[in-house]
Amino acid sequence: VNPWLAFDTIGALDGTGKGHDKYIKALGKGLLKVMSKMGISTFQSYCGAQIFDAIGLSQAVVDRYFTGTKSVIGGIDLAQLAEECVRRHRGAARDADMLDIGGIYAQREGGEAHSWTLDSIANLQHAVRGNIPAKYRAFSAEIDARQTRLTTIRSLLDLKPAGAAIDVEAVEPASAIVRRFATGAMSFGSISREAHTTLAKAMNRIGGRSNTGEGGEEVARSTPLPDGDSERSAIKQVASGRFGVTADYLVSADELQIKIAQGAKPGEGGQLPGHKVDAAIAAVRHSTPGVGLISPPPHHDIYSIEDLAQLIHDLRAVNPSARISVKLVSEAGVGTVAAGVAKCRADHVTISGYEGGTGASPLTSLTHAGLPWEVGLAETHQTLLLNGLRDRMVVQADGGLRTGRDVIVAAMLGADEFGFATAPLIAAGCIMMRKCHLNTCPVGIATQDPVLRARFTGAPEHVVNYMFFVAEEVREILASLGLTSLGEAIGRTDLLVQSLAGEGHWKASGIDLSGLLASPEAPAQIGEPHTGHVSVMRLDDQFIDALDVLPTRIATNIDNADRSVGARVSGEIARRMGTARPADDSLDIILTGSAGQSLGAFLVEGITLTVVGDANDYAGKGLSGGRIVVRQPDGVTRVAADNIIVGNTCLYGATAGEAYFGGMAGERFAVRNSGAIAVVEGIGDHGCEYMTGGVVVVLGRVGRNFAAGMSGGIALVHDPKGALRDKCNMASVTLDPVEDPAALKALIEAHAARTGSVRARELLGNWDRTVGEFVLVMPTDYRRALQAQALATQDLAA
Repeated sequence: VNPWLAFDTIGALDGTGKGHDKYIKALGKGLLKVMSKMGISTFQSYCGAQIFDAIGLSQAVVDRYFTGTKSVIGGIDLAQLAEECVRRHRGAARDADMLDIGGIYAQREGGEAHSWTLDSIANLQHAVRGNIPAKYRAFSAEIDARQTRLTTIRSLLDLKPAGAAIDVEAVEPASAIVRRFATGAMSFGSISREAHTTLAKAMNRIGGRSNTGEGGEEVARSTPLPDGDSERSAIKQVASGRFGVTADYLVSADELQIKIAQGAKPGEGGQLPGHKVDAAIAAVRHSTPGVGLISPPPHHDIYSIEDLAQLIHDLRAVNPSARISVKLVSEAGVGTVAAGVAKCRADHVTISGYEGGTGASPLTSLTHAGLPWEVGLAETHQTLLLNGLRDRMVVQADGGLRTGRDVIVAAMLGADEFGFATAPLIAAGCIMMRKCHLNTCPVGIATQDPVLRARFTGAPEHVVNYMFFVAEEVREILASLGLTSLGEAIGRTDLLVQSLAGEGHWKASGIDLSGLLASPEAPAQIGEPHTGHVSVMRLDDQFIDALDVLPTRIATNIDNADRSVGARVSGEIARRMGTARPADDSLDIILTGSAGQSLGAFLVEGITLTVVGDANDYAGKGLSGGRIVVRQPDGVTRVAADNIIVGNTCLYGATAGEAYFGGMAGERFAVRNSGAIAVVEGIGDHGCEYMTGGVVVVLGRVGRNFAAGMSGGIALVHDPKGALRDKCNMASVTLDPVEDPAALKALIEAHAARTGSVRARELLGNWDRTVGEFVLVMPTDYRRALQAQALATQDLAA
């Protein structure tokens, strides 16, 4: 590929020649970014992959030039593409000194149309702060008028009455409608504590739900405030197992949301810069102050639909009363994924559109990523209907919802519930400076700077007022359509017709929304979705019975049909005792056989879980202070250090506790470990990836890509032949001599005592020699943060 015009342009602008190098670097970075977020590791795999959907291209163009690409809504043809090029050329020729101002990323006078303008922001904030319905109507009128300028797919849809209009008093009350509302997943860290708790208080007051995002939540927020308010977020997000996912966190939820994808930047991860990670956020996320936190796109325990089913089982085990949700991004084919989610026994699915996001996404992620929620929502609703699954799922639309009309259209396309994010933040004071990622938010919302946070003036009442304004507008629209409740509008695509509003635009003639408005011939399934899933946990029920007689020891058999063993009893302890825990070894469980997946998931303090045999994948997932031991049976002659004893992805997202594995583990060992101490006798590829805390001791060999993205905690690896450097990903770590031999020796001694490890005894028997064969793997950012803390402590003492 030779972008010669770009090279010539840069050459004309920059006589040094450095511009070419910078341009090539930027292209390479962009290419690698797209490849990585799509899971592509080689350029050959990228060529011809067609990892895109078409939006706004006619089917004829797609069939001719992008054969096989999914195109949902049609659009412009070759003649209109040519016309667009001609218009652009004429504009440049007419005024060569003034390029089109653009304005895709930020609002520009005379540039691209944006839904959020100075007027719409001002009207909404005046409305909610003064509780002024007229100001809200002005806001809504501007948003809906702007929609007629063709900024959204829903603006191309008109509402058709179901019957004669009725009195608004005959429609269900706003207090019932707002219970279907939720705020979006914005983490504590991406936004300030003041903003995060304001949203939680507001939604708790109205019976809706706020969402923690993937940043964890302070334990104290589960306790109601003296004035009766609650700062607890009803929805606890689990972005697989990262950032503060503990047993306490999980049992304090009404809904547990598995985040498979980012709404504003689907397929990508995120990053919380180190300057936003203060002591409070680091404590909640089980990380180190000042060290940046990476949210990579791979979710290491949900690579497949079977993995997702297991995670749903794990979460339901630890909190049987919570609704289990899965967040998906709107894209072609999402309906099939949603059907799979239903078959995995989830209760709820969120379809997140590309419009969402609170501005923290990098500019390169804000465009050309994901589809409008209208597309994914319609496909999801239709697919669930056709497969007889619609009555098993609550479906939520999320991303860019602003007005009552948005809610009505989403309901008619199949949504039961509705997520709002940017709009509630604007109600709480956001002025859309688009500086969220810089920690410089001037109104104290998207910042951790204490000086800026002090400027926050939002209140729960403002968010409550906004939600009720939307709900009252919903009531008015329902009355005009002859409907008495929002439930009556759900799935009524027959009440939507493609608007004529776009016909005057020279690019709108080819748009075809019939696919969105299809009504499959299927039995009526809309109603109260089934949420009565129960996970059979025969062993844990036995353990729960023993909680009344602690301390106690239980010995029984286990087989690989016993999954998530220890999760339910851990959740019960967290519910009964709060942050208090039983004494060490109070519940001593000895199991003989082969454990199923997720042995000891979210295991809490006071429980020791010993398996004499072996264990499957995910052992110690989310370990929350308990102790797990897996060892060979006595009398076995095979060499433990050369044999697999636990499967893949063990200790994923562990936050505290101990694990001793008397043999080798599979791949992705201790990925995103943020506090557990583990000793193992060998591991496969990708060990300690994205680890943020804790200690991992490896008494044998390691696989490739060890310590990739590791930003906290330490690893101690026995490396007598000096092979570790070739196996280690050195981008974020250094290899050093052991700094605390006594602590290392104590861990190996504990491992020997718990597992009877021959390898451990051999190392201890020649300690003076073998201690020098261990290598300390230390993240560079972690060391820098520890040094800064030490200097700060010295200065304080002085």
